[in-house]
Amino acid sequence: MKKLISLSVNGKEYELAAASNKTLTQALRDDLGLLGTKEGCGVGDCGACTVIMDGKPVNSCLILAVQAVGSEITTIEGIAGTGGLHPIQKAFVDLGAIQCGFCTPGMILSAKGLLDSKPEPTEREIREALSGNLCRCTGYQKIVEAVQEAAKTMKKEQRRDYHEGV
Repeated sequence: MKKLISLSVNGKEYELAAASNKTLTQALRDDLGLLGTKEGCGVGDCGACTVIMDGKPVNSCLILAVQAVGSEITTIEGIAGTGGLHPIQKAFVDLGAIQCGFCTPGMILSAKGLLDSKPEPTEREIREALSGNLCRCTGYQKIVEAVQEAAKTMKKEQRRDYHEGV
């Protein structure tokens, strides 16, 4: 049996009929067509399905769609601004932190969750924040460097916005 639910995703409201056992990952991909959220392991181990829910990174494969009602969800599709890529996305591209790309959306959203709460993290804090995201293509050094670079860029942008009164 399906229930009509409303989800707030990337600043937009969506209504969909969801079975009680439908995961948030499935709702995002199958019902809303947001394919940036990947389904990897399905049990919360790989982090490919990471989204930001109410400001915190979560594994969307472990959350039922009905549990997300009333929450604000951000997917990889929702972080780029009108000026282009988010600084974290740009740093991943510029520093070669993307290999096959399967883990990248989850990595970027985990990094965003960290930088939103801690703008100047240490390398150890970055590695800890990304510890729930697995990459099978590469070592994590370029990913960590991309997050460090994004933190610097975001800090500069914040200072510039402050001084410009934005």
